[in-house]
Amino acid sequence: MIDTLQHKGQRKRLVELLQKKGISDEKVLMALNTVPRHLFMSHLPHFAYEDKAYPIGAEQTISQPFTVAFQTQLLEIKKGEKILEIGTGSGYQSAVLIEMGAKVYTIERVLELYTKTQALLPKIGYNPQFFYGDGYLGKPTYGPFDKILITAGAPSVPEELLKQLKIGGILVAPIGLGDCQIMTKITKVDETNFQKQEFGDFAFVPMIKGVK
Repeated sequence: MIDTLQHKGQRKRLVELLQKKGISDEKVLMALNTVPRHLFMSHLPHFAYEDKAYPIGAEQTISQPFTVAFQTQLLEIKKGEKILEIGTGSGYQSAVLIEMGAKVYTIERVLELYTKTQALLPKIGYNPQFFYGDGYLGKPTYGPFDKILITAGAPSVPEELLKQLKIGGILVAPIGLGDCQIMTKITKVDETNFQKQEFGDFAFVPMIKGVK
């Protein structure tokens, strides 16, 4: 689990690129400058600091760094907040959230990825609460959550997840059918009212019910 000066330099250049693309939250930039993305891409280490998504197996991808930064910035993370992440994937997004001081509860439906990431993250110093299960159901016994992040394209916002969001809390998700979704930020005003903001088109793998 080596993190060299070359890796650190590559991360610094990546962060400079993200700033040029509009990421302005210093805490987000600092987290991406710290988390060693190459350790999540042992199969493609030379591409780890390119601003691109790459396959990680099981028909899933590690998200583009800009997408990770963009979603994280929309969440407005504060230290100590409870974050529910739907779609653990490689674990890279979880690590970024933990680096920012969040308490992360992460759900993965693909057993292969769940097993792999549960072994990797603690080895490199990141310890979220891991769950193997259906992200559509969330984790009501651990809620309510300050923030909820969905890292797969959902056809609509799951009602069960909105119930698990604190009043004043934020849910960020790519919403839509097909190959393209709209990045959506939902703020829970009270138990029945929500404020919705949209932030352009993104492409994610689909959010699927059940487990694999």
